[in-house]
Amino acid sequence: MSETMRYNRLAEVLAEKGKTGKWLADKVGKRVETISGYCTQKFQPTVATLFELADVLDVDVRELLLPNKNSPHKNFRF
Repeated sequence: MSETMRYNRLAEVLAEKGKTGKWLADKVGKRVETISGYCTQKFQPTVATLFELADVLDVDVRELLLPNKNSPHKNFRF
């Protein structure tokens, strides 16, 4: 049985970095609509994609997964 991730901080990290979804899409070779889907939680990136996104954004992958104290999802629990 596999667990499905239901949350990521991609939109928050992009905002913190002052970057756009289009910028990220260009950097990782994905469609803007795909990045938008990740940001709006419509669907989730694979683990491999999460690591690629983290690398491009120069953050630890955990920053894309774990809510911070300012996050609207700060009470989210795994």
